[in-house]
Order: sequence, then structure tokens, then C-alpha cells
Amino acid sequence: MSSTAPRHTALDALHRSLGATMTDFAGWDMPLRYGSERDEHLAVRTRAGLFDLSHMGEITVTGPQAAQLLNFALVGNIASVGVGRARYTMICRADGGILDDLIVYRLAETEYLVVANASNAQVVLDALVERSAGFDAEVRDDRDNYALIAVQGPESPGILGSLTDADLDGLKYYAGLPGTVAGVPALIARTGYTGEDGFELFVAPGDAEKLWQALTDAGAPVGLVPCGLSCRDTLRLEAGMPLYGHELSTSLTPFDAGLGRVVKFEKEGDFVGREALREAADRAAETPPRVLVGLVAEGRRVPRAGYAVVAGGEVIGEVTSGAPSPTLGKPIAMAYVDAAHAAPGTEGVGVDIRGSHEPYEVVALPFYKRQK
Repeated sequence: MSSTAPRHTALDALHRSLGATMTDFAGWDMPLRYGSERDEHLAVRTRAGLFDLSHMGEITVTGPQAAQLLNFALVGNIASVGVGRARYTMICRADGGILDDLIVYRLAETEYLVVANASNAQVVLDALVERSAGFDAEVRDDRDNYALIAVQGPESPGILGSLTDADLDGLKYYAGLPGTVAGVPALIARTGYTGEDGFELFVAPGDAEKLWQALTDAGAPVGLVPCGLSCRDTLRLEAGMPLYGHELSTSLTPFDAGLGRVVKFEKEGDFVGREALREAADRAAETPPRVLVGLVAEGRRVPRAGYAVVAGGEVIGEVTSGAPSPTLGKPIAMAYVDAAHAAPGTEGVGVDIRGSHEPYEVVALPFYKRQK
């Protein structure tokens, strides 16, 4: 794979025919937006949106010791995941730094699908291969064997339900089942990155265009629109969901990121990073690390990743993600701030935007929570 030429998903020609603005994302040519990113965002919040996520990294782990391998390689208790269920977890370095956050689907007794972020797919694949030594299990790069299409938003169950006889009502959040959608074999997962109800459909690349068109047609009467990466980012930001490279990195442990709950010390056997993570947990219990909080602007200026968070003339934290929030109608940000300034409603907090200290309100995450 050349480091210069971006990869194209199976839906590339279709995106261009829809007039998408394309961008290079993690080595892939991906749709940023089709029209107004605000309209795409609000469509997902109120109706439905259709996303091409074929840049995500699928890795299959199979074999008699697949569960033991994943328990050793990842911080979660993967052996306890039931067939047909999924789990959010992380893969860490020996020093506890986060290599990536992942979703792992248990497809069968001895078969798992690990889904990594596009930017980290190769790193995760390499780490799993290296960590598989001594286990009776096979790690397979399946990135070229899947296209991934997501339909997200309150109308998504009705849209998808019109195209499949799979039991969507019985499909819980973070579960997946094999089925047929518009005549196309798919793994139907009730997962997403928008804060809305929705589904992610793993299909063969050759079937992607047919499925996209069928979903587009089925969704037209209820206002489904194609959506790009730009609104995916504002949707996940409103939902308080971390993004690797912003809220998560190798310089942070899950405990530093406020996600220590994903680390399962009680599981059987050793796992990579156990010792360092135990120390990180003890440290966090004694002196709380910086806390990930929400910030809502009082003015109109938008904070960006890397901007300093200030209080009383001192730097007390750093913005990790910021954008205008279409739902709140104000600029918002996620930031790591000193524990002393992390309580919702803390007074006197600002963001240094090009030398000017703009006032912000500290709020609990997420900014937006859908009505069940």
C-alpha cells in the first residue's frame, strides 16, 4: 500500500456521484459532507442518516483459544461476552498507554470480530499477531473483506426493518446477528457513534452499493440523508464519546481518560499492561488525574483541540475536541481539566482562544442524551 495514494471504499464512485466533498482520513478518501454538515447532523438527531464507515479496521480472531488470546491481548474480559453480543474495550501497551479503543463482536463460540479505528488498524493488527504467540488461535486481517454501512437516528429501526426479516426488536444495544438486508448477507449490529439508536451493517464490498441504494430508497419517505465524517464528529462530540488521537492516546491510560471501568483485573490470567494499569488505578485513587469534562461556550468563538483551559490566570487543562453544536446552538468542547475545576457549574473557567480568555461553563458529559 503506497503511503501517498489514499485507499477508496467500495462506495467511492457513489459518493462522488452524490457530490460529496471528499477528504483524506487515515489514508482513506472519505466523504466529509454531501451538503450542509449542520443539516446532516440534525437529520441524524431527528430522522436518520446513512454513513460509509468502510475505513474501519476489521480483524477476525478464530480458534480454540481465541477467547484466551483476546483476554490476554485486551484489557476487557472478552471470554465473558456471549455469542451475538459486543463489547467496548481497549488494547494497551505494556506501560498502560492506550493503543486503540475497540468494539469486539463474538460471532460464534470460537470466532470474534475486532473492529479498530482506521488510523490504528495496522497497529492493532500487528499487536494482536504478536500477542497471539503461544495461543491456539489465528488472527486474520479482514479489512478488504468488509464494507461497513451505518444507518443512525430515530427512524433507523423502521427503515432497516422494511428491508430485513431479522429480529430487530430483539436486538439489544451492543449486540449483533447475521441476517439478510435487501437480499444482501450482513452482520447486523446495534452499535453506533452518534448517540442515537442505529445499526452498523458489515457486508461484502461487492454488495455495498446495492445495500446503500436500498437503504436510501427505503429511507427517502422519512427524510434519511447521506452523511459525512464531519457530522459524525459533531454527533459523537455531543454524545460525549471519545475519539482516538483526541481524548485517547498512548500517553494516557484508561484511568487517565476516566475509562478505568473497561479494565477488568478480576479476569483469569495475565494481560498486557496489567501491572502498569494496576499502578495507574492506585495513582488515580490517591490523586485524581485530570478529568474529562464538557465545556459550553457563553460566546460564539469555537474552541479547538490543543487550546488551553484557564482559570484565575493559570492553565488548568487542555481542549481535546471542540466544535459548534447544532443541537445546543452553541460552541462546545471536551477537555481534560484539573480535578479541582471539574465539577459541573465551576465558576471562572475559560478557554484561551488566540490570547483571549473566552468564558465557558463546565458541564457533565454527555452534552446530549437521547430520550429512550
